[in-house]
Amino acid sequence: MVKLTRNSSWDTRVKRLGELIPRERLHPAVVAWADGRPARERWAVAFSGGADSVCLLLLLLAHRWGGVSPQRRSSRLFALHFNHRLRGAASTADARYCRRVCRSLGVPFAAGAWTGAHSTGGEAGAREARFAYFHREMAARRVGVLWLGHQQDDVAETMLMRLTRGSGTAGLAAPRPLQIVPPDAGAHRGSGIRLRPLLTLKKTEILAALRQAGVPWREDATNRGGEFFRNRIRLDVLKRWIKASGRDALAGAGLSRDLLEEDDRALEAWTDAVCRITPAGRLDLDQLAGRPRAVVRRALHRWLLSEPRACVLSRRGFDALLAAVERRRPTRQSLGAHGFAVIEGKFLKFSKKSL
Repeated sequence: MVKLTRNSSWDTRVKRLGELIPRERLHPAVVAWADGRPARERWAVAFSGGADSVCLLLLLLAHRWGGVSPQRRSSRLFALHFNHRLRGAASTADARYCRRVCRSLGVPFAAGAWTGAHSTGGEAGAREARFAYFHREMAARRVGVLWLGHQQDDVAETMLMRLTRGSGTAGLAAPRPLQIVPPDAGAHRGSGIRLRPLLTLKKTEILAALRQAGVPWREDATNRGGEFFRNRIRLDVLKRWIKASGRDALAGAGLSRDLLEEDDRALEAWTDAVCRITPAGRLDLDQLAGRPRAVVRRALHRWLLSEPRACVLSRRGFDALLAAVERRRPTRQSLGAHGFAVIEGKFLKFSKKSL
């Protein structure tokens, strides 16, 4: 844990941090969204106690998005902490620190803990457990907005990670400043709106501002280990990549993320215009004739997601079905134990297996 550099109140720290990181430094899409929301709308803030989440919570208060009343109690925000129970006493100390900070700030606080087989869950398991808890707490309070502390380093790390698995524009545009999660995204993901205003800031800028404002935070020792892929990217790759570039590579990654999101939205809009799935669940292939493969690919993804009886296709299986859709070739391809993808005439449909 970083020690306090001076004996200042939390009110003073909030004000000073807001001066060091004014609204103009935050992502403009998030600022515009927040400024246009009803004053009584309640928001959740993911609060781990690390530097990014502490900075986020204090900036929401500093820039008057916290709905602070004259009695210094937030009428809009509540903080959510999830204990992954990976670091023993240190994890418990994180939760205590977060509770103490929120009490000082007048922000309601709730904490949950991972009770499953977390030792083998890995990065994905930890993330799923965390967001499942957030979703439960937000649903109980009828809150649909979650603020997250991702910053510019996270953009570069995510981009490098996803390049290794061959992601397209949708994957490479993550994490998004304003993300709408649909209700059918899965139980562990929840639904609603996720906001990331710090994507325009580097980690070094956040740490420098916290130190100048005298703000303490918790350090997660697991971030210095090589067990997780993201840590290996951060510790072994990112610094060398930045040095080798000879320029502001993090800002470049942030700009690329913005441009990829623009392209992804354009492709989604195009797909909206031509993807026709009938009430009977058939995909109209006439509407896709002559369209770019990127659009046809998205339409096929949508059709597969709309069919609950279909299995998750391998990349090879998906590519085979995509090629058949493009050529309008009569096809009968297995979609798991329950049936087939069948192309007949102008339609792609799901056909149940006979018993």
